[in-house]
Amino acid sequence: MLILENELVKVQIATKGAELRSIYHKENSLEYMWNADPAFWPKHSPLLFPIVGLLKDSTYKYKGKNYELPRHGFAWLKEFKVETSSTDKATFLLESDEETLAAYPFTFQLRIHYALEDTKLSVTYDVRNNGKEELYFSVGAHPAFAVPLTKDLSYSDYYLEFNETETLPLYTLKDSLIADAVPFLHAEKRIPLTHELFYKDALVFKHPKSDVISLKTDKNKHGLDYNIGEFPFLGIWAFKDANFVCIEPWEGIADGVNHNQELTEKEGIRHLNAGEMWQKTWSVTIR
Repeated sequence: MLILENELVKVQIATKGAELRSIYHKENSLEYMWNADPAFWPKHSPLLFPIVGLLKDSTYKYKGKNYELPRHGFAWLKEFKVETSSTDKATFLLESDEETLAAYPFTFQLRIHYALEDTKLSVTYDVRNNGKEELYFSVGAHPAFAVPLTKDLSYSDYYLEFNETETLPLYTLKDSLIADAVPFLHAEKRIPLTHELFYKDALVFKHPKSDVISLKTDKNKHGLDYNIGEFPFLGIWAFKDANFVCIEPWEGIADGVNHNQELTEKEGIRHLNAGEMWQKTWSVTIR
């Protein structure tokens, strides 16, 4: 476990999956990350790479061959190398190897840069094609934040607030694949949190106007502001009746129910030529 720390905040990151495990506010004596209770969902913040969500039949096609990948890919299961670290910054590295190449025939370097400044933690994904052929990938975040943050409140005391007024359809999921679009937000900024909200799986949105989604309650000042930056897709999810909410910026999305399974035609897939690099950042500020 690697620790980043300043006067206000202590962050813990595991080398397995470069997974964010803890964001602790010292002055408030509050933990902002879900505790990974195995009775519900035994993860904190898995990294989604080289796919986001589920493949149709867990299979994709590339250059006439079929390959299998589990939901959200393999990066969250892999041990990362700590490439650099200091008191308030760290970089984790995962590189392609024989095992990854068997399921994902691309040469890559994946870096996760963590940087702590005051009460803000920034997370940058850095994907590099160090091979000789094109690289296709998706990447996404899946952090689970504790709700409620204080013991005197309940789950339904909280809401999510967008920083822009949104009119957004909800993309429903059928067997974890993207299905129909149905009306959801109508010139609104808030989603009240209830456990029932997630009984039919995640809320999936495409291209929101907002770049900040805040977790708030009207009963105290404690919450967080999650900046999704320029990620085009957004998932919001919680395990059934669990006391957390995941705010998930994605560069990529699950297969559609009618997808032909060709990787190069997958919605949201990114393409890098040999020698090219892709980079995007999200951040969370706690209060």
